[in-house]
Amino acid sequence: MLAAALGVDALGLVAEMPSGPGPIPDRRISAIARNIPPPIAPVLLTSRQTTADILDHVRQTGVSTVQIVRHVDPSTHQRLAHEAPWLRIIQVIHVEDGAALEMAEAYSHSAHALLLDSGRPAQEMLGGVGRTHDWRLSRQIVQASPIAVFLAGGLNPGNVGEAIRTVRPFGVDVCSGLRSDGELDEAKLLAFTIAVRVALI
Repeated sequence: MLAAALGVDALGLVAEMPSGPGPIPDRRISAIARNIPPPIAPVLLTSRQTTADILDHVRQTGVSTVQIVRHVDPSTHQRLAHEAPWLRIIQVIHVEDGAALEMAEAYSHSAHALLLDSGRPAQEMLGGVGRTHDWRLSRQIVQASPIAVFLAGGLNPGNVGEAIRTVRPFGVDVCSGLRSDGELDEAKLLAFTIAVRVALI
């Protein structure tokens, strides 16, 4: 509710993950999703990979937008679109090297949006790592993408302005950068939203 009061556009609800802070039970995700005031979008972050598992997770939690944090085959998006045409798909790309450019091009034909993060899937680090990646690669992806691109990975109140000016993303996503001792920090959240607004002036 604090984030909503500060004017965020979406709330990421982190389900069970092999890494990163902030996962909550599916029943709590469902309860929060039901009570988020419109037009703020509740977004389920899922580490599930198959079409059936992702759809099951979406239906259990009652959301209409899903952020897929593992690299899946684009055909998974196509099957999701066939089974649930109302579902919006945000595909995470973990920007480790130039391969992210090719991945972004492939996903841009099947997902509704991309999210560039700093995870290392081979090590089961799928987000919330508090580390930035090469923003020059991210900028190239933004410039080439026909769909919206969000930026995540190590963002905090001190660097989000530079990130926005460098990458020019559609939006920004933050998790660990707003926490102190593992808990959401109200002062950091306020500072982050102010920094975003200043960067857009």
